[in-house]
Amino acid sequence: MGRGRAKAKQTKIARELKYFSMPTDFAALEHELSGEPHSAAQPAEDSGEWSDEDDLAGRRQ
Repeated sequence: MGRGRAKAKQTKIARELKYFSMPTDFAALEHELSGEPHSAAQPAEDSGEWSDEDDLAGRRQ
């Protein structure tokens, strides 16, 4: 019992995904497929945060 409401919501979402198409940003797609770095996707030089490599190096010492 109680599955009907969840199934109806899943059906509604599936229908929206099937029939609603979002606008495609072809310029961003072209940059992604060409392998060119995107200005927003470039990581900061020093974020001041620990990475997994830093954590592992600290454990080895």
